Amino acid sequence: MKTILITGGAGFIGSHVVRLFVNQYSDYKIVNLDALTYAGNLENLKDIEDKPNYIFEKGDITDEAFIFNLFERYDFDGVIHLAAESHVDRSISNPLEFLKTNIFGTVILLNAAKESWKDNYEGKRFYHVSTDEVYGSVDDGGFFTEETSYDPQSPYSASKAGSDHFVRAYANTYGLPIVISNCSNNYGPNQFPEKLIPLFINNIRSNKPLPVYGKGENIRDWLYVIDHAIAIDLVYHKGKNKETYNIGGFNEWKNLDLIKVMCKVMDEKLGREKGTSEKLITYVKDRAGHDLRYAIDANKIMNELGWKPSLQFEEGISKTIDWYLENEEWLKNVTSGAYQQYYDEMYEKRD
Repeated sequence: MKTILITGGAGFIGSHVVRLFVNQYSDYKIVNLDALTYAGNLENLKDIEDKPNYIFEKGDITDEAFIFNLFERYDFDGVIHLAAESHVDRSISNPLEFLKTNIFGTVILLNAAKESWKDNYEGKRFYHVSTDEVYGSVDDGGFFTEETSYDPQSPYSASKAGSDHFVRAYANTYGLPIVISNCSNNYGPNQFPEKLIPLFINNIRSNKPLPVYGKGENIRDWLYVIDHAIAIDLVYHKGKNKETYNIGGFNEWKNLDLIKVMCKVMDEKLGREKGTSEKLITYVKDRAGHDLRYAIDANKIMNELGWKPSLQFEEGISKTIDWYLENEEWLKNVTSGAYQQYYDEMYEKRD
């Protein structure tokens, strides 16, 4: 039985990856490591928490002694590293926290893998999940490819770029078997409501303002989170060592256009008069260093690994809105902070 460590597995993307691996690979032992900071929510994984091939470990990737002990206890065959600070606005107000988690934490994991595997890399893999924001902004109608030069513009993207460079350095210096993927903006069930789509779903539902940066002309490519989890599965199992794979949804939207689509769909689903939710849109001062456009060329993963997104945005956003409207208790617990009691109630009492 192979043992796989998935870091950040109680977060938004991580929980979908953990669920997929636990359900799809009964011959794998999946160890979910999460520090359960504000974005980590074990309620995301209630449906698999009693599966025999699933283990949860609470811990911080910046705790070197803990991480080395974890590798010694479980003798991991692979790592899928998703744990990260990921919110751009938070990185602007506290860049050191992003440096600590995203760079320092990644290097600790790399060192632990290198020490645990001791140059015997047969059947081993370190998979680092990153972001398209490391490439900066593409404003000329082009697309980010795997060969695009890095040009990070925020403390968040700079910290992720730094972690990417360290992962590649460990492959080149120590021969560590690594793969990297850079994904576009994810959306879907279980996303913490500081991010645009769940925040606006919740605000529309509650008749609260919809704050739009600048004129709402910034463009992002949107990827349904379950499609991303499937891509991660493919890259982990079939990707080539030392390669990078860009994962995008082929769904470019101006922020304002996306928000108007959400308003229209929400009005329909809530039985409101057409145009009601659009009246909630308010324009606020633009974010510092706000990149104009991100656009992923995902042809490499499509051509080499046979992956492609299953949903276009209109279908994906309808499914996503349905999920949030049907899971009001989850949203209530997240916005109130009650979700943070779940670990104490469900896990500590087992010890």
